[in-house]
Amino acid sequence: MSQLSLKHALRPLALVVMTFSLGACTLGPDYQRPALPMAAQFKQADGWKVANPADVLERGDWWRLYDDAQLNTLVGRLNLSNQNLAAAEAQYRQARALVRGARSQLFPTVGGSAGATRAGQGRSTTSVSQSGGNVSGISESYSVGLDAAWELDVWGRLRRNLEANRANMQATAADLAAVRLSLQSELVQTYLRLRVMDEQQRLLNQTVEAFARSLRLTENQYRAGIVPKSDVTQALTQLRSTEAQAIDLQWQRAQMEHAIAVLIGVPPAELNIAELDDIPKLPAVPLALPSQLLERRPDIASAERQVIAANAQIGVAETAWYPDLTLSASGGYRNSRFTDLISLPNRFWSLGPQLAVTLLDFGGRRADLEAAEANYDLTVANYRQTVLDSFREVEDNLVQLRVLAAEAVVQRQALEAAQESLRLIQNQYRAGTVDFLSVATVQTSALNNERTYLTLLGDQLAASVQLIAALGGGWDEAKLDFESVRETSER
Repeated sequence: MSQLSLKHALRPLALVVMTFSLGACTLGPDYQRPALPMAAQFKQADGWKVANPADVLERGDWWRLYDDAQLNTLVGRLNLSNQNLAAAEAQYRQARALVRGARSQLFPTVGGSAGATRAGQGRSTTSVSQSGGNVSGISESYSVGLDAAWELDVWGRLRRNLEANRANMQATAADLAAVRLSLQSELVQTYLRLRVMDEQQRLLNQTVEAFARSLRLTENQYRAGIVPKSDVTQALTQLRSTEAQAIDLQWQRAQMEHAIAVLIGVPPAELNIAELDDIPKLPAVPLALPSQLLERRPDIASAERQVIAANAQIGVAETAWYPDLTLSASGGYRNSRFTDLISLPNRFWSLGPQLAVTLLDFGGRRADLEAAEANYDLTVANYRQTVLDSFREVEDNLVQLRVLAAEAVVQRQALEAAQESLRLIQNQYRAGTVDFLSVATVQTSALNNERTYLTLLGDQLAASVQLIAALGGGWDEAKLDFESVRETSER
């Protein structure tokens, strides 16, 4: 075919493409953030300061607020080796690959082929034709060619599908951050409780030593005839009971250590956490505003991205009522001999558009659209519920920290009074003015008050971790925008 005839053949096709390109549109509603129930401030925020962009909690390694080098090392190992985190990261990479696959549908697909065929009919031997020539029953054919197809996104189906996949990818990225934050929070809480338990172990060990001295004193007084035998048995009972409490803490600590080992991705036998002499101090946690919380929490970001994806799927469903336009082209060379296959007389080509539309489906498309709209309503409800739950978690932890702080002050006063009472009763016992039962009662009260105070301290530390997690930890929503920019730049 001459160049002029090819130009005439392409003219109608160019007219079709130009017409549909000018009329191209994107069906479906554009996304708008759903209205959210949100107060101006937290109800339990009295006594807390609002975070500003310079606060250490705003971004980064939030667990460093506890100023514990061993904790920093453990969280670093969790970030590298936790298997649940690795699974969430793999899901994110899978979602990112789906975005690239959806974006590739916007462009033509090109394929190539090459073939050789040998065929026979009738007898395979050479026979004589009526004209006297030899006729062979075997034929050969060779071909090489290219073919291309391109679905024009006239109604925006492919673009909406890409939008949905990108939103799903961003939701998966937020899910990854939520899993990481949850695991970090679990690790930090377990570690801090282990440190408090170590302090309780030291307290019980010191108490055992003190009770052993009391037992020796009571035995000496009994041998001297100063106190009755019952004082000795009472002192022995108190000593053995406290020793049992000290032993009981060993399996509890071991289980916490095992839990930390699994969180950092190693067998429990490979981890030994050394005891330290002090407990991390309760950090000052700056508070975010309710509106800032929407940007700080990864689970909220994930829920909103799911709304965006569901909104885009409505547009995909709406395009089912409109025809699909596909351009296809093929060309190459075909001949019965391979030697001169690539030559102008052996050339072939085809080019043309194809429209496809569903004429009758007995309500199938309408059902798909209604399902997409219902799924959108579902994601909106889940998004709003996630926001409400996040506000509740912050309020819960704020009130818990405030009440525990007030309780700790009173408990500290009770502990100081119990320690002073113990000092006085021990002096009276040495002077012989009270029996050992009175001493044992006061000693038990002092021990219980001190253990209660340590338990309160552990509860405060755990509540502070939960508050930081409820405020979003070190999450940065801009990471989603970064992923979006990077995906766009890869087009």
